[in-house]
Amino acid sequence: MNNLVEIQGLVKAYDARTIAVNNLTLTIPQGKIIGLLGPNGSGKTTLIKMINGLLAPTQGSVRIRGMEPGPETKALISYLPERTYLENGSTVQSIVEFFADFYADFSTEKAYSMLAALNIDPKARLKTLSKGTKEKVQLILVMSRNAQLYILDEPIAGVDPAARDYILKTIINNYNPEGTILLSTHLITDIENVLDEVIFLRYGQLVLQTSVDEIREKHGKSVDAFFREVFAC
Repeated sequence: MNNLVEIQGLVKAYDARTIAVNNLTLTIPQGKIIGLLGPNGSGKTTLIKMINGLLAPTQGSVRIRGMEPGPETKALISYLPERTYLENGSTVQSIVEFFADFYADFSTEKAYSMLAALNIDPKARLKTLSKGTKEKVQLILVMSRNAQLYILDEPIAGVDPAARDYILKTIINNYNPEGTILLSTHLITDIENVLDEVIFLRYGQLVLQTSVDEIREKHGKSVDAFFREVFAC
């Protein structure tokens, strides 16, 4: 199988007592939708930041297409962080234009199409939009790229249940099908029907990496039910 990301012996220790990622080894294949799942404090966001080159490992390695995280890999990854980072004073249109200038694989046409579908005015300033709408704008920017790896940290946490289905459809219908989506969330029931594989983390260590089909066939459970059994929550 073609692996997009290879992680070997990865450790991130903030101090002697706080080890967020602990000797983690796993691979992320190409062409899959993968759920990155685990309780609070399991190291999901720290792992995501190391893949994106925003945190340096204490030891071990991350390779994206054989390269360490850096300018070359940032061109391959479209990243949706957990918190909104867009400037409140900017208009939606100016942010779209900035992304189009910054990323060679950004599709302005796709961005405006998704904005129209969600009835978001491109001339609106971010500060006039609700928190949920700001998060939708940020998701649209991420999904308008033709990336090899889409990393989405809690993409549906801040929106109402009625909008979650649309957002998931937006993700599925607009990513590069030859690429991979790594999706971190606590709302497992809402996303499990779109997943190919899951990665379970606990205390920064790999508990399980397997296909959704295997969970259903081998254990006779949904991903959510199996997750609750594994983590006894």
